[in-house]
Amino acid sequence: MNKFFIFLLSLAFFTACDNNDVSSDTTEDSISGTGAFIFNDYTPLASQPINVFYHIPANATPTTKILFVFHGAGRNAAEYRDAWIAQASQKNLILVVPEFSDNYFPGGDSYNLGNVFEDGDHPSAATLNNESQWTFSLIEPLFDKIKSLTDNTSTNYSIYGHSAGAQFAHRFLLFKPQAHVEKIVASAAGWYTLPDSTVDFPYGLNHSFVGIDLTNFFAQELTIQIGELDNDPNSPALRHNNTVDQQGDNRYDRAYYFYNLGATIAEESNTTFNWQIIETPNTTHDFEPTIEQAADLLVEL
Repeated sequence: MNKFFIFLLSLAFFTACDNNDVSSDTTEDSISGTGAFIFNDYTPLASQPINVFYHIPANATPTTKILFVFHGAGRNAAEYRDAWIAQASQKNLILVVPEFSDNYFPGGDSYNLGNVFEDGDHPSAATLNNESQWTFSLIEPLFDKIKSLTDNTSTNYSIYGHSAGAQFAHRFLLFKPQAHVEKIVASAAGWYTLPDSTVDFPYGLNHSFVGIDLTNFFAQELTIQIGELDNDPNSPALRHNNTVDQQGDNRYDRAYYFYNLGATIAEESNTTFNWQIIETPNTTHDFEPTIEQAADLLVEL
């Protein structure tokens, strides 16, 4: 009986100490393996800490590439990290998956739209947040933190964002043109902020109240990834209204609308256009089937 009780205690201990646990110690000076830590080093948003899930490959070196993964609306960063581990290990990528919790980053305004406005669906100069308060502004300080914790010397990083994370990712490029981004895969976004100044924000750039450099935006190595079967107009949480439905009534059509509009505007303005669009075969809105293809795009083999 005593042995059985000891066994249960041991099982509970090891279950509680799995690699999804978030360390409450934010003073560590290095990380390795698979785990998570709390990031609150960015002073303007220190009261909104984020859990950062990571995987450091066993053969990582100071020049190992760093990949940020942005989760969907489920705010399930640990699940995204775990699904990416195999590709990260195979391709020697440092995996960084910040979790933007509903508690500290509620709704689409704080996450999908980067907290640029108090109410992103009704932008105004009066409700434009200071750039230091944008959720987008957390990424570069977190990049510096990861470099410090891993003794990494990379000058840039790549991004994979899925669904709500793809919305965050492509808007990050728009609003943070100086970010040290090398390549980006925006996978299965529900809708897009179009590079069109005749359409009101958040669906276009009119009334965005921030200077947007489309030349820089079009020059980014941006891949729009969309599932071949992600074409359900009644998909849960897919936004519909008169404005967004001009992009199409499903994610598949909206991805091509965004890409084709960018290509047209870039051609008309004689601007370098480095985007591409690619389909993931036999895939609806699941993120797991997109990972291998995305990894190959981000790390050309």
